[in-house]
Amino acid sequence: QVQLVESGGGSVQAGGSLRPSCAVSGSTRSSYCLGWFRQRPGRERDGVATIYTGPEITAYAASVKGRFTTSQDNAKNTLYLQMTSLKPEDTAMYYCAAGGWRSCSGSLDPTKFAFWGQGTQVTVSS
Repeated sequence: QVQLVESGGGSVQAGGSLRPSCAVSGSTRSSYCLGWFRQRPGRERDGVATIYTGPEITAYAASVKGRFTTSQDNAKNTLYLQMTSLKPEDTAMYYCAAGGWRSCSGSLDPTKFAFWGQGTQVTVSS
């Protein structure tokens, strides 16, 4: 079992920045896949970014590429999502998730992730 706890969401104006984090604990292999997903009201959960914890291979959704960066702090067992140039359409509940190495296939498919956090709300006003 893997436990994931997000924090660091909040409310900002368009153009601002936020850095949600995700504390990872429990039984994890030496290398696995972590991901960020978001769900906007009335919409399905979409992939935002993934990172493979081995050689740190990342993938991003086209809508956030160049604005969001995911990284990990192995010493703190924490995953981060640096969000810059935020837009109102980035408003959503953001979740982190963990899966095996196959989860980092580049497809950002939420069905490939077995463990989920409770989410942190990000609200961007215009």
